[in-house]
Amino acid sequence: MTTCDEIESDKSSARPSLIRLALFLVMQGVAVILVGFAALFLSFEPAWSAERLSAAFLKPGDARSGSLLLKTEEGYADASRLGIDVDLTISGPTVRARVTQIFRNPTKDWVEAVYVYPLPSGGAVDTLKMVIGDRVVVGDIKERQQAKAIYEQAKQNGQKAALTEQERPNIFTNSVANIGPGETVLVQIEYQEPVQQSGSEFSLRVPMVVAPRYNPAPVVQSVDFRPDGGGWGATKSDPVPDRNRISPEVQDPATNAPVNPTSITVRLQAGFPLGEVKSHHHTVKTEKPDASTSIIRLAEGPAPADRDFELTWKPAAEKAPSVGLFRERVGDSDYLLAFLTPPAVEQAVQKPLPREVIFVIDNSGSMGGTSIIQAKASLIYALGRLQPGDRFNVIRFDNTMNMLFPGAVPADREHVRRATDFVSALRAEGGTEMVPAMRAALTDSVGDANYVRQVVFLTDGAIGNEQQLFETINALRGRSRIFMVGIGSAPNTYLMTRAAELGRGTFTHIGSVEQVEDRMRGLFAKLENPAVTNLTAKFSDATADVTPAAIPDLYRDEPLVLAAKLDKLAGSVEIKGRIGDRPWVVTLPLANAAEGKGLSKLWARRKIADAEVARTTRQASSEDADKRILALALEHQLVTRLTSLVAVDKTPSRSQGEPLKLSELPINLPAGWDFTKVFGERPQLPATPTERRADADEARLQVAALKRAQPVVTPVPDSVKLPKTATDAELKMIGGVILLTVSLILLGFNRRRQMSLG
Repeated sequence: MTTCDEIESDKSSARPSLIRLALFLVMQGVAVILVGFAALFLSFEPAWSAERLSAAFLKPGDARSGSLLLKTEEGYADASRLGIDVDLTISGPTVRARVTQIFRNPTKDWVEAVYVYPLPSGGAVDTLKMVIGDRVVVGDIKERQQAKAIYEQAKQNGQKAALTEQERPNIFTNSVANIGPGETVLVQIEYQEPVQQSGSEFSLRVPMVVAPRYNPAPVVQSVDFRPDGGGWGATKSDPVPDRNRISPEVQDPATNAPVNPTSITVRLQAGFPLGEVKSHHHTVKTEKPDASTSIIRLAEGPAPADRDFELTWKPAAEKAPSVGLFRERVGDSDYLLAFLTPPAVEQAVQKPLPREVIFVIDNSGSMGGTSIIQAKASLIYALGRLQPGDRFNVIRFDNTMNMLFPGAVPADREHVRRATDFVSALRAEGGTEMVPAMRAALTDSVGDANYVRQVVFLTDGAIGNEQQLFETINALRGRSRIFMVGIGSAPNTYLMTRAAELGRGTFTHIGSVEQVEDRMRGLFAKLENPAVTNLTAKFSDATADVTPAAIPDLYRDEPLVLAAKLDKLAGSVEIKGRIGDRPWVVTLPLANAAEGKGLSKLWARRKIADAEVARTTRQASSEDADKRILALALEHQLVTRLTSLVAVDKTPSRSQGEPLKLSELPINLPAGWDFTKVFGERPQLPATPTERRADADEARLQVAALKRAQPVVTPVPDSVKLPKTATDAELKMIGGVILLTVSLILLGFNRRRQMSLG
């Protein structure tokens, strides 16, 4: 009989052999895994996604590096957004942009994809093209309800269709219907916008991500309809009626690597010899074919769409051109775009009036991370610039509000010290109730005409109830002037620029801590120096429709930008105003205007903005303003609040028996934001995700097809480097191989044990 000791002895002697067997089997398993990965890397093609991906669903926290989630009724299906390509051509005073978005439906279902994305608020969107498979479909401008009806009918018929809608002047929604299993979709938007100028610096900014908006809860009144209820019913008022359309799913950066990799190319043709060309938030590489041209690309390849792209350039000469005049002939009309920077003139006779400055700082949850650091540094810098004769106050807000002092106090050392301590102690948390803070800042209880009253408002503008803020400014502005300071990597520039316009002030953007001193110095140059006021423009020979209709005051280094539609290009335009206490006049002969591009679109877009402002300020009724907006949008083929772009493929692709599922695509959290400050505490974090890359052969073919199907203004890059991650099918295969290996080890162990016992 075999004893227990003998069995244990046999086991001990067998362990080296068992270990060798286990190692051999593990090595075989690793080899199988490597071969499997190699096969996937070499043979990745559209059909693979359709054939290999199962219907398994996952939670947002389970997504892997570079992945995108498709939201379906069952859960989230892993999807691979292939990338975004932004191609910008700057021709003197204007920018022509082409944004190409490419993604793949990897599920086994037919889907309707809906995704939200930002564009510049001053951009005139006029083109939509869609490529699915080998089909290229060009969009048409229709009234919004008509476009929606056309899209819905096409969706029901199983036809591929795309719909581009404006939710805000800087937020757009794309809907793409009937995307088949494994199909790749390419959607391209084009827009025109003007170049920005401040002093000797020119700039453009491309928004890359829609920051999560704080949407105040609806105000609900209700009265019971009981017999003794007096006949009262229920009424509802929602400050953000479209909250669901401007609030896409946001991925937690702690559990997901950034999605939507974006490549950017800028062809800068300034029209004058270039000096410094600088990208403020992305590392770039620059080619210079000649003195007036630069080609700028991202130095490290595609970057996550999680922060705005900002480019500035200066002339090689010390002083920038102070006058620019450009023309374009469209149909029977001439369109004019004029840039004119008034000279910096000191006030000659009297000293500037002292200032009453009300500082407002947003310390809500969306300002968490680096934004609150930038905001606090900016405000502390501003406090240090106050003069002894000034007076001031500080208001902070989240979903609550505090005023540091009961009213404005002298800017002496003690009050400034107390304010600095107050600001330094602020933390970012809570909601973003901006309207009460603006109302408090504009409350002018003293009304002292011996002080110039200025409101400096520091925020990221991440709210959905912009219209309420605009109405508050219009009603309470009085003698105050509002200077908006946009903070962070993705501020709401539509809110900032419109609020500054209604408040007769300016907008300054601070995107990083390094920009604080320079940008705040520029702001205080505006605050401390006389504005150009009482501006008028008069054309000598031509009949002109000018925008803006009422020319706003200008601050130091700000150019006057006029757009006009003329019946003929003849004579001159005379511009008059006052700089402090001095008259100022300049005459521009129209014959000197150079050829420009897209000026009619820019004029129409600005006229639409004028109509929106007139609607807000009640200078025009809603009906009259909407009638004007609709006429301009249809004539100039632009996307607006009342018009949309719709593209429909005539050939049905989804049979009536196949169900269609809605997929809402998520976006990144803006860089520098704190996810927990906006969305609350996150659950237990999974293991660090891994990443792989797939080639872009299909994307290259799709872009080439799009290029063949359209007139080319600027070339689209032949290919985009596209991050790709392991999918469910791959991970299941890996897991299966590992389980197989473990099973073989256990089988070998058990057989060895049985032999020993036998």
